[in-house]
Amino acid sequence: MSSYLPTLKQLQYLVALKEHGHFGRAAEACYVTQSTLSAGIKELETLLDVVLVERTRRVVRFTELGNQMVEKSHRILREAEELSEMARSAGKPLAGDVRMSVIPTIAPFLLPKLLPRLREDRPELKLYLKEETSQSACDSLHHGQVDCVLLAHPFPCGDVESELLFRDEIFVAFPKDDPRDPPKSVDPALIDENRLLLLEDGHCLKDHALAACNRPELRASARMMGTSLHTLVQMVDNGLGLTLLPKMSVDSGILEHTNIIARPIKSDRAYREIALVWRRNSPRKEEFRLLAEIMRDGQDWMRSKDRKAAA
Repeated sequence: MSSYLPTLKQLQYLVALKEHGHFGRAAEACYVTQSTLSAGIKELETLLDVVLVERTRRVVRFTELGNQMVEKSHRILREAEELSEMARSAGKPLAGDVRMSVIPTIAPFLLPKLLPRLREDRPELKLYLKEETSQSACDSLHHGQVDCVLLAHPFPCGDVESELLFRDEIFVAFPKDDPRDPPKSVDPALIDENRLLLLEDGHCLKDHALAACNRPELRASARMMGTSLHTLVQMVDNGLGLTLLPKMSVDSGILEHTNIIARPIKSDRAYREIALVWRRNSPRKEEFRLLAEIMRDGQDWMRSKDRKAAA
């Protein structure tokens, strides 16, 4: 056995430096001084008798061994955290900290309605939220930076388990004075690819929306420029084209104070599936199943409340 074993703190410093690419920002992320972080990594290199990081005035560059160490460190830190989670979950479920990533096309529309109900049902739960795109959220999950992800399927997220919460329909949004406005739903064949505005690459809603239309040529013709659904709505409201929106955003009032109307797509594929996702080997999987059940019940409760308000 090696006479020296790296500490978890040293591995945390190494991973943070890789993530941030800067000693100062990495130190801030670890809540230590820059000198403490630098000394910790230097001590790790000295005791292992290797070079992990090449230091210059402007660039932090990891050696090939350093990159391999970072990958291994991610797994070690995640498994160490799972030991703590195992002990915590043995007590009262959903009574401690849960770190959740949520994608931007879900977070602003679903969370304001669900969180009050969740706080009411589980007052001892401390839910820390992180908004990021689907791929970044899955990376955070597998690196142990978050415990679960609120995601839209289909999306390849690696070795995970998930619980389906509900289906979210895809709508077409266009100016109210459009002469081609159908009375109920829009046939995908009527969508003008030359006017279609979509989210930029990195947002899985783009792929879900295109799949809903079942028109492969739209991918090449659509203009992908929106950084958020709110930006797309403003562009449509200014007469620049039309776009595709999830029903949850429409129900949340994203079209209020605009001259835009939204219609469902006439297709049996015009939806995405909202799911809670966690690592397959997570010791808290039963907690996450319970959390998914609470979120499903909360969604049903919100729909019932909205129907009563409409009546």
